[in-house]
Amino acid sequence: MTVDNINVEATVKRVTALIAEEKNLSPALKSSLEVLLLLISILVNRLGLNSRNSSKPPASDPFRKKERKTAGGRKPGGQHGHVGKTLQQFSDPDVVKPIPIDRDLLPPGKYRSGGHEARQVIDLDISIVVTEWQAEILVDQNGKKHVAPFPEGVTRPVQYGIGIKINSVYMSQYQMIPYNRIEEQFADQLQIPISAGSIVNFNRDAFERLELFDTWVKNRLAEAPVVHLDETGVNVNSSRYWLHNTSTDSYSYFYPHQKRGGEALDEIGILFGYQGILCHDHWKPYFNYGSAHALCNAHHLRELERAAEQDGQKWAKQMSDLLLEINRAVDEAGDSLDPPDAELFRQRYREVLTEAEIECPEPKKKAYHLKPGRVARSKARNLLERLIKFEDAVLRFMVDPLVPFSNNQAENDLRMIKVQQKVSGCFRSMDGAKVFCRIRSYLTTCRKQSVTATEALRLLFEGRWPAFMVASDVHLDAE
Repeated sequence: MTVDNINVEATVKRVTALIAEEKNLSPALKSSLEVLLLLISILVNRLGLNSRNSSKPPASDPFRKKERKTAGGRKPGGQHGHVGKTLQQFSDPDVVKPIPIDRDLLPPGKYRSGGHEARQVIDLDISIVVTEWQAEILVDQNGKKHVAPFPEGVTRPVQYGIGIKINSVYMSQYQMIPYNRIEEQFADQLQIPISAGSIVNFNRDAFERLELFDTWVKNRLAEAPVVHLDETGVNVNSSRYWLHNTSTDSYSYFYPHQKRGGEALDEIGILFGYQGILCHDHWKPYFNYGSAHALCNAHHLRELERAAEQDGQKWAKQMSDLLLEINRAVDEAGDSLDPPDAELFRQRYREVLTEAEIECPEPKKKAYHLKPGRVARSKARNLLERLIKFEDAVLRFMVDPLVPFSNNQAENDLRMIKVQQKVSGCFRSMDGAKVFCRIRSYLTTCRKQSVTATEALRLLFEGRWPAFMVASDVHLDAE
């Protein structure tokens, strides 16, 4: 990398060679100088990291510019096959307003009715619905009052209804709108006073109602042949916590924990005894679970790009091109390759890594190294050794139709968690984080099952479960 017209890599190599040639330096001083050079290399390498060659988000790219899309020759607007969102007329309008013709403006003559031409205006009318229950009171001959029982759930002289709870939880937990803005929404549009404490209580109510769902979804994930795993850091009351995600294309489960590794995974309980394939980004604790593993090649592509750009590793570009070629071949073949084709690609994979061993050799331990153990590797060397050791996990997408090329499923599920952190900044308590995660697990799973968030919350507060849950569990139907 070049900084202010100085080739830092060449300079570091030259200084390293001079240190090695110097005979009068003590081993301690040599080691100290090598550590300083290593730190310089690490800091300089970080200057070149961006969203294309690392796991950094695009928003962190310095001087980020929006890339212009190249002209594709297509006409503006919806393309052929695109499902439009054009408004359609309703067969049963709420209000019908006929428009008679002013006959004084018509020329003289006889006319008969020819029907009418209809045009509809679809609008929104936000209004309050107040239901008053009047329990009859009878007084017997002794003066004792007998009051008709109120419906279940009607316990106070005045209280919020299900609709308000649904909208409150929807806005706070699904759209992630701050509590004070939800208060303004109800006050401005509905003239209903609602406090942050009430919103918290609605969310807590939803959380408690979802206790059975929590067990149900974990059982479904534990039975899945392939699950995606990922975790992201979250701020809980100014402390670093980890939000864990276990998901498939049909189910999602989120859980916050103070730890990132095995202690958290054991507490979640999904992976204990799991016998399927775990798809992840090479976080080591995951290797203690499951019968097989599939590594995220989207991560590999970013690391390979960094190795090619910053370390000048030619093999990295070759491996990146090969992985993309295999992915295209898998898509064209229909999710997996025939054994002969897979073996040819596997041989090419090994050939690239064999050449990489020459270009990026294992570092040798020098005589004056004082610390015992493994010699520090460069990032490129660590990546190379990982691709060699975990060949089956890297290429599993090539032969197993259930395994995808990347772990994007888990990363997509976590994306809205990062949005929540940007909006709110943090969770104020661990209880609040758990409430959010359980409700979010339910709403995300329902969305994957083609149930809208609003409908999912209505079913929840009405004491019913979505059809996809009942269909897969007879015990839910019995309830």
